[in-house]
Amino acid sequence: MTKIITIITLFICSLLSAQNVKLTVSVSGIKNNAGTVKVGLYNSEGTFLKTTYKSVGSEIKNNKVVVVFDNLPAGDYAISTYHDENNNGKLDKNMMGIPSEDYAASNNAKGFMGPPSYKDAKFDLVKDSKIEITL
Repeated sequence: MTKIITIITLFICSLLSAQNVKLTVSVSGIKNNAGTVKVGLYNSEGTFLKTTYKSVGSEIKNNKVVVVFDNLPAGDYAISTYHDENNNGKLDKNMMGIPSEDYAASNNAKGFMGPPSYKDAKFDLVKDSKIEITL
């Protein structure tokens, strides 16, 4: 009986770990190597562009950045990214609230008179994947 329970437990653990995937995000179109690129990963519409599920900042090399998110549960996600050219840790905006630093979202989602929506930026992550975003 102990052997059966052990086998079932190992089988369940292997299923759970098999559902974790890796997401590689390549960001190109960066106009210079100054500052950093921030990449935010979101896992729900309610937190999109408010609170990241995971985030990574990376130095720019040859006007490109590649970041990796490991051990993600399979599901729906969206990405927003921006070039923090002055390294102040935030997306700078002008007096009218329009971003003055380059930014983009997954699926090349664009907003009309505002930021893109989660619905337009979301993608289904079920296996190890690579996403390319151009600022």
